[in-house]
Amino acid sequence: MRPNVSITRAAVAGLLLAGVALGSGCSWFRKGSDLYAQSPETRPLEVPPDLDQPRTDTAVNVPSAAARQSVESGQASGGFGLPVGREEAFAKVGEALAAVEGVTITSRAEALGVYDVSYESANFLVRVAGASTGSYVSAVDPRGLPATGAAPKKLVDTLRTALGAQ
Repeated sequence: MRPNVSITRAAVAGLLLAGVALGSGCSWFRKGSDLYAQSPETRPLEVPPDLDQPRTDTAVNVPSAAARQSVESGQASGGFGLPVGREEAFAKVGEALAAVEGVTITSRAEALGVYDVSYESANFLVRVAGASTGSYVSAVDPRGLPATGAAPKKLVDTLRTALGAQ
């Protein structure tokens, strides 16, 4: 009796099966089981040095408690207080600005409490802010800092006199 499958065929089939197993990606036959660990998709992100910390050099300077108190009390340099609410003070300042010779009101924003004015070749804002004792009128530059120069100081002094403030 002769077997249906010869030993040669069985050996060829076994070698073929072993070759398929070796070439199919079986991790038993490879040196490193972590072949994909070094691929660009799996490496951790590298953050550039200038993006790992927030910038603090352009942060807003918050005024000290003493500076806020001096503004609310009307004692800050360059401004004055009025014993009326902000809306009423805004209207009075607008009338006083219109009466001052040489003042050009470029725009007004009642919601913000500011007048954009031009006076003696200087452009600045006249701000009316609410305070604990009424309102506070001051001249500021577009950044919100106290306006410097002779023209803003002269206009604030003129408004102080016109509105009867101290």
